[in-house]
Amino acid sequence: MRSNFLVMFIKFLLFFGTFFLMEGFAWFIHKFIMHGIMWNWHQSHHVHHKDILEKNDLFSVVFGIVSTAAIITGDLIPSVWFLFWIGLGIALYGIFYFIFHDIIVHRRIKIKYVARNKYMKRIMRAHYIHHKIHTREGAEAFGFLWAPKKYEKKDD
Repeated sequence: MRSNFLVMFIKFLLFFGTFFLMEGFAWFIHKFIMHGIMWNWHQSHHVHHKDILEKNDLFSVVFGIVSTAAIITGDLIPSVWFLFWIGLGIALYGIFYFIFHDIIVHRRIKIKYVARNKYMKRIMRAHYIHHKIHTREGAEAFGFLWAPKKYEKKDD
């Protein structure tokens, strides 16, 4: 009984720990890879266009493949069972990223949404500040689901 609780607790930690650690990983990838050696993919996200898809969407495909591979590998190979939960954590982050970044911020799917709480206003403001720069260098606010309080307006 106690062993089952410990196993479930470890799975819980792997799943949600991966989800929360993904923000730091995504920040690093965004700042140093997307605005670095992979700018040729990410640049499409910093220019105005009317296309449904952009080259930058390939990053989602890559992370989706990593997540899927981890889930399948963790499910099929008992010695690396933990990969299943890590893969699910990556997938959960991807779902949140898609909803926040693609739907709420960039309105790639048209919805009526008005940010009312401080957190959403701050994170959206940070992302809009990030997009004021259309070049590889000089951008700030590389997070996707978290932004420092410096992006909070005093009247929010």
